[in-house]
Amino acid sequence: MGEFWPVRDVLAYLAGSWRVRRSVRDLASGDEGEFTGTTGFGPLDGGGLLHRESGTFVWQGVARPAERTLRFLPGMAPGTADVRFADSRPFHDLDLTAGHWVADHPCSADLYRGEFTAYDADRWRTVWRVRGPAKDLLLTTDYTREP
Repeated sequence: MGEFWPVRDVLAYLAGSWRVRRSVRDLASGDEGEFTGTTGFGPLDGGGLLHRESGTFVWQGVARPAERTLRFLPGMAPGTADVRFADSRPFHDLDLTAGHWVADHPCSADLYRGEFTAYDADRWRTVWRVRGPAKDLLLTTDYTREP
């Protein structure tokens, strides 16, 4: 993909519907999977966005429905977001004012390191590297705005 695309207000940028394609690689075993579906960022009572993702995850040839919900709240600085799980536990912060952001999320003995990149008004990507005693994963997700 190309250069970074600065985003003045991440919540305004994300609002709407996106097509999602995620590759999942287990770097230890070599296994690979893929998620395809949609993500919607809709208004959240009290401010922010409710992120709802749904689709199909294929792992080792088996397709299963998959979904998740996150809350994107206004961040500490203008134009940024405080990303939380559906139950309001903290996940990570997000600041795309430079078009690129790296965030860490420790989870028990694992560390999730996310790299977020905006490419233009209609395309962005996340790359999560997950490392821990029993995990060695690379998750790359491409988002394309739905017309």
